[in-house]
Amino acid sequence: MFKTQQEIQANYEFLIAEIKIKIATIKTKIDRFSVIRVMLLIADIALFVWFVSANDDLNTLISGLSLMGPVIIFIVVVKKQGALSKHEIYLKNLLWIYQNEVNLITGGENGYDHGGAFENDDHPYLSDLDIFGKSSLFAMVNRCITNKGTEKLSNHLTKESDKVIILTRQVAVQEVVLKIDSTFHFRANLKGHDVSKIEELKYKLKEQLANQLKFTQQRFLRIYVKIVPFLTLILLLTAIVIGGKLWSGFSMLMLIHAAITFYYTKWVNKLYYGFGGGALLLNDYSKAIAWTENREWQSSYIQDLFESSDKVSLEIKKLAKIIQAFDARLNILLGAFLNFFFLWDLRCCVKIDQWHQNAAHKVENGLDRIGHFEELISVATLSYNHPNWIFPIIEDQFFFSACTMGHPLIPATKRVDNDFDLSPQPKVDIITGSNMAGKSTFLRTVGINMVLAYLGAPVCADKMHLSIFRLLTYMRIKDSLNESTSTFKAELNRLKMILTNVVLHKNSFVLIDEMLRGTNSKDKFMGSKVFIERLINLGTPALFATHDLQLSELKEIYEHTVRNFHFDIQINGGEMDFDYKLKEGPCTIFNAAILLKEIGLSLNN
Repeated sequence: MFKTQQEIQANYEFLIAEIKIKIATIKTKIDRFSVIRVMLLIADIALFVWFVSANDDLNTLISGLSLMGPVIIFIVVVKKQGALSKHEIYLKNLLWIYQNEVNLITGGENGYDHGGAFENDDHPYLSDLDIFGKSSLFAMVNRCITNKGTEKLSNHLTKESDKVIILTRQVAVQEVVLKIDSTFHFRANLKGHDVSKIEELKYKLKEQLANQLKFTQQRFLRIYVKIVPFLTLILLLTAIVIGGKLWSGFSMLMLIHAAITFYYTKWVNKLYYGFGGGALLLNDYSKAIAWTENREWQSSYIQDLFESSDKVSLEIKKLAKIIQAFDARLNILLGAFLNFFFLWDLRCCVKIDQWHQNAAHKVENGLDRIGHFEELISVATLSYNHPNWIFPIIEDQFFFSACTMGHPLIPATKRVDNDFDLSPQPKVDIITGSNMAGKSTFLRTVGINMVLAYLGAPVCADKMHLSIFRLLTYMRIKDSLNESTSTFKAELNRLKMILTNVVLHKNSFVLIDEMLRGTNSKDKFMGSKVFIERLINLGTPALFATHDLQLSELKEIYEHTVRNFHFDIQINGGEMDFDYKLKEGPCTIFNAAILLKEIGLSLNN
């Protein structure tokens, strides 16, 4: 059923209220268990006093046996309290995710990474179209925690795609939208973890683990580690029953186990500290991967993310259980007891080796799949949060047509939408207009919606058809003191980049905002004119925004390859009124005189 954005926001707010109640309930239970733990400790102290002060064998036996009761209950309580604490963290993560969605819908900033690390002023369009950084397209779309997810999203925003990939991604995104409610839980399982851990784990599995496990492959060691629990228990029970020298034999066995443990400590530590404390992380990864596995995906794009039908999540869960058992060594007393009795650390190492031989090769794809799905979920969430946006039609031949197209980074309450079509044959469209009338925003609107379309995402329009273009932009030209580059030199470098690309790529589409600002007006006009003529000769479509009305006169020379459009203003009682609507023909009304007058300068003086 189609939902409006207001209904979507209301649903998020309902879920937020619901989760807050659940968190409050869990906190109450955790506090209750804390009280119970204190009471059990007091009870155990009282029973211990009874035990040490008992005057006869019956009281000693009863008090001794009674001591075990509070201890057993304490262990159960700690386990349940730990489970509740873990669930509380999960709910807090889920709460943050819903609150972040509301924040984005209401015009706030995204709590996920804004992609500033991917900014590149030398790229053909990134800086000009606000693709990365604060208040950018990436900041609006991104819902990725992992490095793989952010890199995948970055690549799709920066690299040219083809029609087949775009269409298959559209289908995949729409399929994920149908499962959007469960994607928030997928994201909650990942939030809060160190984003570098997945790559570290993959590197360890692929490059390090085989060498680190070589010491476990000694035949005698593997056999002995396998039988040691039975040997220890048999000797212990025999010593209890028979006594005598068997106790000395049992003690000697413990010393031998201590020596074996000490001998292998260097290898064991090297293996363990690559996983240490990772059981919780692995469990959450396994839940995220299980989410991807436990659904019948129909789109070919998603199906191709799976190398096999094997349940990788189960293999990761097995590894998590081994690491969890391995963590017993963190408790000095418990670790010593388990190693002296059962060679616990070595048993865990052997189990990791067995797991590695059977499952390690399957896991890398599962871990990578988390990032692939994060990226798809990011685009799907954008689609879900903006139900009035549409998936564009990708055409085979040169084409661009959009109805009610707006800038996706401008809130709907402030956004002014426009219709725009390229002519059937490539032309240079010259857009004139006053300062602040909307020329630059319109160029960015066209460009950023193209980037969204090629991402496989919905666009901010009621209707859009377009072919695959190679976007080339010239808008924010910056000088560089570090590189001793003036504004004019930076402009020339940008023009050279554009001219090189339009020659190499026949599907180029150029967006230029006020060319050659770093030189005099005469050279600016002549340079702009010859550049436009070069684009005309190459058959390259372009949107060319300028204040220079002389350029609009090129229409008289190049009647069939130049079109004129403009943004104008209305003057009402000396006040400027902008409607931000694109109109045909050159502009006839400008506002520089009015703006200068507002700061105390008059052109009549």
